[in-house]
Amino acid sequence: MKNKIFAIVGMCGSGKSIASDYLEQKGYKKVYFGGVTMEKLKELGLEVNPENEKMIRENLRKELGMAAYAITLLPRIKEYSKTNNVVLDGVYSWDEVKVLKDELKDKLKIISIVVDKEIRYKRLEIREIRPLTRIEANNRDISEIENLAKGGPIGYADYFIFNNGTIDEYKTRLDEIIKDVDNNEKND
Repeated sequence: MKNKIFAIVGMCGSGKSIASDYLEQKGYKKVYFGGVTMEKLKELGLEVNPENEKMIRENLRKELGMAAYAITLLPRIKEYSKTNNVVLDGVYSWDEVKVLKDELKDKLKIISIVVDKEIRYKRLEIREIRPLTRIEANNRDISEIENLAKGGPIGYADYFIFNNGTIDEYKTRLDEIIKDVDNNEKND
């Protein structure tokens, strides 16, 4: 069976990292798109905070275009996918999806994580890594929709997970998606 590549998309606080970590525990190699931002912040000696992260995201896209993260990470994705299943954590823009689909074809399946905004904001306020206030989360949502074309990948997904419930329900849905992809590959 060919190696699978799942791109996890969703708004901040939707549970993208939880899905990616779960798949990583199942043996998938993880490519964290946000890691590019963190690497750039470190290179520049800047503090990790919402303002600096936004500046890096937007500057990188001004420099390389809206597909900047996909372009930057594509060699790693291709290398990993030669021998592993791969999970892409945090594909953001529609242009990134177009580049990935052009390069990876049907091997790429997009999973959209959708959560009621109020639930996301509450989760973001209490998360351990990079928590966001309600105002920061709202500002990030608007910025990502307006400046990063984040809505396209969420709407265009092959699969959806409605993550308003428990972690067990969430992981069960992920397992259903993996099984469905495996079954579809057997029938091809």
